[in-house]
Amino acid sequence: MPTKRRLSDVLGVALEGIDLSRPLSDAEFREVEQAFWDGQVLAIKGQRLAPEQYLAFARRFGRPEPHVIDQFHYPGHPDILILSNVKRDGKPTGLADAGSYFHTDYSYLAVPARVTMLYSIEVPKKGGNTLFANMYAAYDDLPAATKRRIADLVVLHHYGNRDDLDERSRTAASPLSDDQKRKVTWVRHPLVRTHYGTGRKALYAVSGSSFEIEGMPRGEGVALLDELKAHALQDKYRFSYAYDVGDVVLWDDLSTLHSATLTDPDDPRTLWRITVKEPAGSPA
Repeated sequence: MPTKRRLSDVLGVALEGIDLSRPLSDAEFREVEQAFWDGQVLAIKGQRLAPEQYLAFARRFGRPEPHVIDQFHYPGHPDILILSNVKRDGKPTGLADAGSYFHTDYSYLAVPARVTMLYSIEVPKKGGNTLFANMYAAYDDLPAATKRRIADLVVLHHYGNRDDLDERSRTAASPLSDDQKRKVTWVRHPLVRTHYGTGRKALYAVSGSSFEIEGMPRGEGVALLDELKAHALQDKYRFSYAYDVGDVVLWDDLSTLHSATLTDPDDPRTLWRITVKEPAGSPA
């Protein structure tokens, strides 16, 4: 039987004693999924996976969506994005410095992410943690007047980092080619979303791709987003996860914000990322 333990008082659960290299029974997957819902961040320890095995596990959650940055798709498996600072013959093998700011994956798409997962292949000697923030708790703690104010607001999202638009910066969104830029447009999402799996309300993507609030002057909308971001990223809502080789770490994109941390470019780090979209027609 797998063993389960809490990773922090804020969020996070670790599972040990489960082997993702073989197909999970329905009962085993229900246990994994429940731990995922409960923890919002789930670390499954001690895995040794081929790409096909990793994808088979991811597909239990839904349909993976290839990332727009297609030059770092895993060869033959476009649903896997390679995150790496390793170079071979002077050329990058993966996307380095990806997402080094708080954001929500695929919030710039009309149908956003349900779950993102990372399989840890190579861990740096120092750093390389992923930071998470609990958007259920951040919403729950808002004053009642603020909850009423934001209840029906709609946010305009686009690929990018609202706080850093310099493509040369390590904390900007990873740059896109002209062809890739044509694949992303403006989309609308509620500022407060009700989770389709748990029924709980959460602040949604108040950092990263959220650029404007519909119907508000831009400055006023950005000021409100910045206020909510500052609230949501308080230490009491945050947790830092340190990887071991063989970890599969997955998180609930609807109820969390996350950020990579910058590492030494000469300290090797490699992960395989899969992102699964929300079910079609998920309620807001």
